[in-house]
Amino acid sequence: MSLPPLVEPAAELTRDEVNRYSRHLIIPDVGMAGQKRLKNAKVLCVGAGGLGSPALMYLAAAGVGTLGVIDFDVVDESNLQRQIIHRQSTLGLPKAESAAATVREINPLIDVVVHNVALDRDNVTEIFSQYDLIVDGTDNFATRYMVNDAAVLLGKPYVWGSIYRFDGQASVFWAEHGPCYRCLYPEPPPPGMVPSCAEGGVLGVLCASIGSIQVNEAIKLIAGIGEPLVGRLMVYDALEMSYRQVKVRKDPDCPLCGENPTQTELLEDYEAFCGAVSAEATEAAKDSTISVQDLKAMQDKGEEIFLVDVREPNEYEIVSIPGATLIPKGEFLNGSALERLPQDRKIVLHCKSGVRSAEALAVVKQAGFGDAVHVGGGVLAWVKQIDPSQPTY
Repeated sequence: MSLPPLVEPAAELTRDEVNRYSRHLIIPDVGMAGQKRLKNAKVLCVGAGGLGSPALMYLAAAGVGTLGVIDFDVVDESNLQRQIIHRQSTLGLPKAESAAATVREINPLIDVVVHNVALDRDNVTEIFSQYDLIVDGTDNFATRYMVNDAAVLLGKPYVWGSIYRFDGQASVFWAEHGPCYRCLYPEPPPPGMVPSCAEGGVLGVLCASIGSIQVNEAIKLIAGIGEPLVGRLMVYDALEMSYRQVKVRKDPDCPLCGENPTQTELLEDYEAFCGAVSAEATEAAKDSTISVQDLKAMQDKGEEIFLVDVREPNEYEIVSIPGATLIPKGEFLNGSALERLPQDRKIVLHCKSGVRSAEALAVVKQAGFGDAVHVGGGVLAWVKQIDPSQPTY
């Protein structure tokens, strides 16, 4: 369905703006009026990572007059494979500042607003209220639900995208005209069910594919042209090079935007709502977490331990802790790993950061290995604190 333009047009375009945006101006559906609306628009990009990079760059090039960026992370070398807005020269700098510098180089005619903070329930409403449209480039469920809830409560449309390995999704959520994110995903997946990009990886160029779709939708909403992805989910498979659409209908029982909404304000704790780690894993790890220094001391003393790496084989090839046996977490969840665990040695589990090993620890303890432990911080902590000569990812 077509929707009315999101913003009123600016009074005029300068001579420099006409020169810069001339290829837009000669498109009948955009024209002078559409470009003036882009100039008058205020768009916030949540995240300056994989999706935020192409989104920010193309929004800036398109002439969005006020472009906000919010991110609290710093640029890391592992980001550069896909987060093309950052550079080798900005390693260690705040991502929001690094992204803003690139955006200003792309288009000095627009205003860039930097929010170098973590988005949370205490600031999300105040920040979102400054913008007409939100572009969601987040990579975790807790923030996605918070973005959705804040947008619905404020009556703001937002463009959503998601990427993982070779697969991408995109849609537009605007409760006034269609479903919200909760209509599509009423509940977050169980903890550990959906790996993050940091655990499962992502094809770098996939970010550009989905990020450009997000910008395309943003332009359509601002200018009031075409048919935005409201009520439709675009699914992209980069390996098959295929696109397909799934209809998404407004859920009349949605607690946020349904016929009788029961959620009228932001949740107290989105991390708790999404359960980054299951209750079983949290309980299992409560008194059974050791540090990488503890592990190194065990190895140096020659203690009889059975060190298990629960990551995936391709991760193990990148970097591993000496002496670790690879048994992926999935084999613990289906029970096949238990027969490989010795009864006469202490079981020590580790993963990349400590989340997956905590989930595996819960299975091991339930199977009767009461003295099993896992390594907090995982291989990342090992490289940082014990052996910096090894790579990270």
